[in-house]
Amino acid sequence: MTQDEKLKLIKDILLTDDRVFVSHIEQKIAKLEETINQKKALSVKVDPIINDKLDDFIKDIPATLGPTITETLKKEIKNSQDAVVEALFPIIGKMIKRYIQHEMKLLSERINHQLNNTFSFSWFFRKAKSKATGLSESDLILQEQSNTKIEQLIIIEKGSGVVLAEYSKTKMADEDMVAGMLTAIKSFVEDAFIKEDQNLQYIEYDLYHIHLQNFSSYYIAVVVSGAYNIIYKDKLENSILSFSTKHKIADVLNNKTALTLKLKDFFKNE
Repeated sequence: MTQDEKLKLIKDILLTDDRVFVSHIEQKIAKLEETINQKKALSVKVDPIINDKLDDFIKDIPATLGPTITETLKKEIKNSQDAVVEALFPIIGKMIKRYIQHEMKLLSERINHQLNNTFSFSWFFRKAKSKATGLSESDLILQEQSNTKIEQLIIIEKGSGVVLAEYSKTKMADEDMVAGMLTAIKSFVEDAFIKEDQNLQYIEYDLYHIHLQNFSSYYIAVVVSGAYNIIYKDKLENSILSFSTKHKIADVLNNKTALTLKLKDFFKNE
């Protein structure tokens, strides 16, 4: 055996364990590269870890991010109130409308039940009035109990918007400002429509109804609180026409004091 052969034999004896160890490492590296390079194989290993982390994150959100999210929402709502109201108004409006419709239906059913079990002179009179007007008896009862009342009356000159007379039991608003606003709204609406000789007759403002009775050179604005329906509208129009005819309003338009006294005397019990 030559010297080189002897050295080789010694190396093989001494380095066998190292070669085996290196071979095992090479196999593990190859397997790891295979796992990394294949999405499905990698998912099997990684997904359980990610899922565990997500579960922990979800559990910790209320304590870690909750206060931050709440504070951010408060600031955004405060800084964008108009946008929030605009977004929520249709939804809330529909909810309120449905609730009112439901309550009115229940009220109508209770009234009809009362009507079917009650007989009196007023019942007989209401029955006849219902047939004559075509309105249901429940609507007539609602009208009787609605507590509708006149809050303010203003006689306004057409075109100029000058207040000719004003009467209110409790001062609601500055009549000059109201007259200017109504005149501007009337002019805008009436000019916006193509048809001629058409007059604006009604404006709804929050909980109040503004009835507009038009005459040739002036109009009367009546601010009404409570239920404003066809029955009350007819009654109010008749009262205004009677007032105008009885006191010959056209003849005293230039006398604000006299016109105001006539207005107060006629409508003080309305």
